Amino acid sequence: MVAWFRLREHAGVNVASAIVRVAPASLVQQVRDPWTLGVVLLAALLAIPVLTVASFVFVPAGEVWRHLVDTVLADYVLNSLGLMAGVTVGTLALGVGSAWLTTMCRFTGSRIFEWALLLPLAMPAYIIAYTYTGMFDYAGPVQSALRGWFGWQGAADYWFPEIRSLTGAILMLSLVLYPYVYLLVRAAFLEQAGHILDVSRTLGCGPYRSFFRVSLPAARPALIAGLSLALMETLADYGTVQYFGVATFTTGIFRTWFGLGDSAAAVQLAALLMLFVFALIMLEQSSRKRARYHNQESRSRPLLHYELTGLRGAFAILACTIPLFLGFLLPCAQLGIWAVATAPEMVDGEFIRLTLHTLGLAGGTAVLAVGLALFMGYGRRLRPTKSVGGAVRLAGLGYAVPGTVIAIGVLLPFSWLDNQMDSWARDTLGISTGLILSGTLVALVFAYLVRFLAVSLQTVEAGLAKITASMDEAARSLGYRALEIGLKVHVPIMRGSLLTAGLLVFVDVMKELPATLILRPFNFNTLAVRAYELAADERLADASSAAIAIVLAGIIPVILLSRLIAHSRGRAAHTQTIADPDNSGVL
Repeated sequence: MVAWFRLREHAGVNVASAIVRVAPASLVQQVRDPWTLGVVLLAALLAIPVLTVASFVFVPAGEVWRHLVDTVLADYVLNSLGLMAGVTVGTLALGVGSAWLTTMCRFTGSRIFEWALLLPLAMPAYIIAYTYTGMFDYAGPVQSALRGWFGWQGAADYWFPEIRSLTGAILMLSLVLYPYVYLLVRAAFLEQAGHILDVSRTLGCGPYRSFFRVSLPAARPALIAGLSLALMETLADYGTVQYFGVATFTTGIFRTWFGLGDSAAAVQLAALLMLFVFALIMLEQSSRKRARYHNQESRSRPLLHYELTGLRGAFAILACTIPLFLGFLLPCAQLGIWAVATAPEMVDGEFIRLTLHTLGLAGGTAVLAVGLALFMGYGRRLRPTKSVGGAVRLAGLGYAVPGTVIAIGVLLPFSWLDNQMDSWARDTLGISTGLILSGTLVALVFAYLVRFLAVSLQTVEAGLAKITASMDEAARSLGYRALEIGLKVHVPIMRGSLLTAGLLVFVDVMKELPATLILRPFNFNTLAVRAYELAADERLADASSAAIAIVLAGIIPVILLSRLIAHSRGRAAHTQTIADPDNSGVL
């Protein structure tokens, strides 16, 4: 479980160096080794979609691209930048403050908030967008109640904030993405040694000044890492911005591909979006150069907690309740009300069929991802060379890339390969093979693997790291070969890590929307697509059954994270609690 969020923290890091490190000379020298060859070839296969999209940077601009540049490209750039700026403010405001309160302070319910503030991670952004639109739109219960209470006849009689706007999209994304900042910054606060804060107090720093001058600078790399992850997810979002009518790169890619029918221009937009993503990766990398801000010494004394009571305690409770209530409790309650009301009509044979489609796709992809991750992770353990290490990093490249870009990168080479096979079959056998890869579940599952293999890979590698080398040596002394050691020694020990890796991939596949929309076979839907289609038809209540099923599945990794936090809290049980001596508060 730790590995999953280390992955999210490191997503896309060292991608460029990974490509460079897979040097041709190294591959030639080790080509006879099956483990090295297998890992490198698998990594190269998984990197094809991203490299395909990147290659279109060098394709000459066509008429459609020039039309985009003249008309809407500026809107895509400005809206994407505005979205990123707003989400930056929102996630930092919600994540950093709540992390400090739950780490350094003790107040009523603080131990519950430690894990409960992670619950919005289970809520996909497009689902919370549909839910809030249903609640706060003109025909929703909030505005209808206001008109009934005050006797207003229409929108001309009052003003109400427009939920379907850039500001609304910023709010929705901030509510579900702040846990990235919260989790990583809180971990950084927990790592800070108590004696450092004690020194700041002896120099006259109260809680306010200690926070801004000591704790926050020390947590800067974790803060940048969490923010980078939130912004990557912001750039990857499609469902929210499309439903709110905000023109960004992801909506532009769909419009160009399906509306204008120009795949080259759509891929060039995707390549431009990748530049934004890699700019975030470089920002995260640069923050790691300042990792010396982290305190690596063992704690000479435990952290001292501030006991907050009275007004300060009430403020702390309110500050932690707002993001939890708005980001999870309120939308879940509304989804539950709608689901109960619409279940007799919506939970039918079609719903069960969609659920089976979703579970089958997610389960099959999870099994494949864990198997491939085990092969690559074990291969890296056996052959800890630069070539293998670079190949493993290359295999994780897709996790930092939006699903829309991955889908296009999969569709182009698969379509080309289908055409080549069809031409050969026509010329040689006189028959048409049709679409064997593109437009089938093969392409969709491959896109999922490209996107989410890194999730299972990092979790599996974390499990392998806990197995000492002496166990491998003991197995070899008993006559076991490398493959037998992996299957008979490592796999039984790693059952927990393998299960965790599978669950994480399973949940991510269930929530994935843009890649599924582009690559799904004809007449093949999932719960995510069904919720999207119903919401697009303004049937928000009808979409609740599919939406709440996805949310319930998303709670699985949050529960695992909650257990992790509970264990870390137990290890830190010796921390002390002090009163606020100078009556100056905490934040």
